[in-house]
Amino acid sequence: MHDKQRTAINRRNFLRAFSGASTVAVATAAATFTASEAQAYDPGEEETGPRYQETDHVKAFYRVNGYETLDK
Repeated sequence: MHDKQRTAINRRNFLRAFSGASTVAVATAAATFTASEAQAYDPGEEETGPRYQETDHVKAFYRVNGYETLDK
């Protein structure tokens, strides 16, 4: 029984040490990044233009699923 307690304590100590080491590693990695000014994203003409086009297959979808009754 004494051996089981010693094994459990060693396992607990290992996990404590591992979690402490991982915390230090994350803190060190975060400290190495330098802050810089954010750059705005320009989507361009293609991405800002109108995308929705009510084509024949879209109209058929609305008709089949009963969406045309919502307009009236």
